[in-house]
Amino acid sequence: MMRLRILFDNVPGEPGLRSLWGFAVLVEQRKRSWLFDTGSNGRFLLYNAKKMGIDLSQIRELVITHPHWDHTGGIDSVLEVAPWARLYLPRSISPRWRRDLEELSGGVRVVGEEPVELFGGVFSTGVMAEIGEQSVLIPSKRGWVLLTGCAHAGILAIAERAREMTGEAPSLVMGGFHLMESSEDEIRRTIHGLRALGVEEVCPTHCTGERATAMFREAYGQKCLRGGVGRVLEIRGE
Repeated sequence: MMRLRILFDNVPGEPGLRSLWGFAVLVEQRKRSWLFDTGSNGRFLLYNAKKMGIDLSQIRELVITHPHWDHTGGIDSVLEVAPWARLYLPRSISPRWRRDLEELSGGVRVVGEEPVELFGGVFSTGVMAEIGEQSVLIPSKRGWVLLTGCAHAGILAIAERAREMTGEAPSLVMGGFHLMESSEDEIRRTIHGLRALGVEEVCPTHCTGERATAMFREAYGQKCLRGGVGRVLEIRGE
């Protein structure tokens, strides 16, 4: 079984946890736990982790999707408790910042435009769009899980690249879909495209927007999973 725990989200979730703009997910696999983005505030990230019974000192890998503040704000706090963590950074992170982070961490690997395996069967899509954002594909017994930070390249375009990489559509697409300022027609086309691609489940959160999230729920029904800080998604083999 794999667990995806949302540690940071501007979408409210479980009571007693703190929300600010941003996104971070702890991925728990059988042999490792690793962090996907860090939200905008390290204090809130560590608070939520403690409330959820999570010890971030156990992580060995930290993947950063892109250099925006709402995904990188907790990096220093994470490295204070897990200075041995290896960082997987998009090429859009400035070279000076990369050098600093290399000194503070267990090492840095820079991801360019080409898809690449990061560790343990987890793949990066490679950086996409002008902002230089990477997403990740995680293997599971039920198919590939696609995790996105903000999906600046377009969630459909990212899902299409994922299919090109693996030969099949992701079974679950989760994260920020960047549709908060999109029209209903744009959202409807995106939903139709994901369904036509074969995406079985979605978990829209962070920058997806309330209107888009409601439209996904209408289209996907019970296959649209709830996001929000503190939510835990369990991926079990059939």
